[in-house]
Amino acid sequence: MKVRFEAPDGSVVEADASPGQRLLEVGQRVGMPLEGTCEGQMACATCHVIVAPDDFTRLPKATEEEEDMLDLAPNAARTSRLSCQIVLKSEHNGLTVRIP
Repeated sequence: MKVRFEAPDGSVVEADASPGQRLLEVGQRVGMPLEGTCEGQMACATCHVIVAPDDFTRLPKATEEEEDMLDLAPNAARTSRLSCQIVLKSEHNGLTVRIP
């Protein structure tokens, strides 16, 4: 499956991903500036991404804990998510996210 990352400089990187992978891992593998400092424990917001509006509804809803962390993320938007909390499934093929 494919996932598209829009980098802060406006460049677009398309990455191969497999179901079961976390979006954070896929982004890091292709050089996106996603720190993931807490390694997916939701103790930071350094893996914050903004999901394309058309793709946002294809993802499961964020937990209350994730929403709390997103409140701390700089440049958060209505479709913001933590990439460590997005476990990819085949129905997410073509997902597009922007790195703020």
